[in-house]
Amino acid sequence: MYKVIDGKALAAKMREDIKQKVQASGKNIGLAVVLVGDDPASQVYVRNKIKACGEVGIKSYAYRLDKDATQASVEELVKSLAEDNNVHGILVQLPMPPHIDSKKVLSHIPCKKDVDGFCAENIGKLCMNEDCLVACTPNGVMQMLASEGIELKGKNAVVVGRSNIVGKPMAMLLTNADATVTVCHSKTADLKQVCLNADVLVAAIGKAKFITADMVKEGAVVIDVGMDRDENGKLCGDVDFENVKEKCSYISPVPGGVGPMTITMLMYNTYLAAVRS
Repeated sequence: MYKVIDGKALAAKMREDIKQKVQASGKNIGLAVVLVGDDPASQVYVRNKIKACGEVGIKSYAYRLDKDATQASVEELVKSLAEDNNVHGILVQLPMPPHIDSKKVLSHIPCKKDVDGFCAENIGKLCMNEDCLVACTPNGVMQMLASEGIELKGKNAVVVGRSNIVGKPMAMLLTNADATVTVCHSKTADLKQVCLNADVLVAAIGKAKFITADMVKEGAVVIDVGMDRDENGKLCGDVDFENVKEKCSYISPVPGGVGPMTITMLMYNTYLAAVRS
């Protein structure tokens, strides 16, 4: 019998804990969110992040720039936030309009304010298993696994997807937890067989219902990081949940799984950045 890992409930519990930590810190903690353009999904994400700030007592500063904003103006804004002592974390919402070089923009975020955990220094420290600000989605996945007492030591973990945002840091976190990790991608030969080897399978590929029941080992733990739309336009993940769940020991749903945890870990990173500043 499978168990659904309720990310929404865990996120609510953790946010209460973060709220208490923020209050106890005695600091006016601030998170700056920069949004360029009018991408509907990005607007929803930014709104959710600002709402979460309010829940845990973090002050949010939202900067919404027109889609025609110049490269120089976006960079100047981020540079000014980097110097602002009221801002402990800076988040630049991706994707940005095509004429903006997002790598250049992100390069102006100081490592200590990199609450997304994307900068080379934070990724390098994660690779070396040193204390750092960890990418929010993979860290959220680790919290979900820990909340259920799922043992990772010596287990075969397979990560489907190798993005800098999820796949690579996810693989590093699992490695640091003593799992034996395989990272799969579009060039992986016999993906089905590799997935069937997984005690823990993390799907982060961005293809609706890509992971099917014949790719999952009996009793596996399946974590769905995907956020897709099915043929009817309904929100779903990378895993064919209804057909896969019966084979799992644990499975995370979409929505209500990893999503709420990502924003919760962003709040936690902002708190950490503030107390370390």
